[in-house]
Amino acid sequence: MTIEATGHRNARPSEWQAWQDSWDRQQEWYLPDREERFRVMLDMVEALVGTAPRVLDLACGTGSISDRVLKRFPKAETTGVDLDPALLTIARGHFEDEPRATFVTADLTDPAWPDRLPHRSYDAVLTATALHWLRTDALSALYGRLAGVVREGGVFMNADHMPDETTPRIDEAAGAFDRARREAAKEAGAQDWVDWWQRVADDERLAGAAAERFGIFGNPIEGDHSDGEVQSVAWHVRTLREHGFAEAKAVWCAPADALVLGLR
Repeated sequence: MTIEATGHRNARPSEWQAWQDSWDRQQEWYLPDREERFRVMLDMVEALVGTAPRVLDLACGTGSISDRVLKRFPKAETTGVDLDPALLTIARGHFEDEPRATFVTADLTDPAWPDRLPHRSYDAVLTATALHWLRTDALSALYGRLAGVVREGGVFMNADHMPDETTPRIDEAAGAFDRARREAAKEAGAQDWVDWWQRVADDERLAGAAAERFGIFGNPIEGDHSDGEVQSVAWHVRTLREHGFAEAKAVWCAPADALVLGLR
């Protein structure tokens, strides 16, 4: 029996909802404007591909984007793809009774990962705060493959860290403000990345998947992170255009983050 199946059998829907909620709160500790970027993302989906989209939730984690897509668009369907077995266990448990949502295990650095998808093309491919785990050359290659996954007239959107090296004083002030905000929230009991993963590892239903995850990515409790790289908005726009997207631009921004949209 798979790790996912074992976890699903032993957990009630309310428990998966609790994990989904705790993931959202942990992410919001880092990104207080997280819901705003999701709102703009879904507004652009509706504006460009309508209210019944087929959506690929790229590097989906626990399925935060899928959850918001399906709540806003009753006729939507989503495919979540990720490599993290612990986050996918939570996603599959949370959406177990949702026939509009499916999840696929795949490594986005594998050139053949699109072959694992249930559909050849999608109206929208959406991702948030995930692709900075990739190095620049790997992300460029991924953008090239996505040009073959997004249908003509469809959209790709990436909300992530996108620094601007031309504004160092603004960035320094914004960074100091954000660190102070996080410290105050932490003192009030907010969970950070390490705290959240410690809870996952301590949960008997998720411990096996967490151990598998740590074997793939390293143990966040011990301070791991990828050796990924971040790029500017201009880089994302230029690279999407080079890989076959007809138009590309930022449609939302914050001091350190932005949401870039590519239209096929």
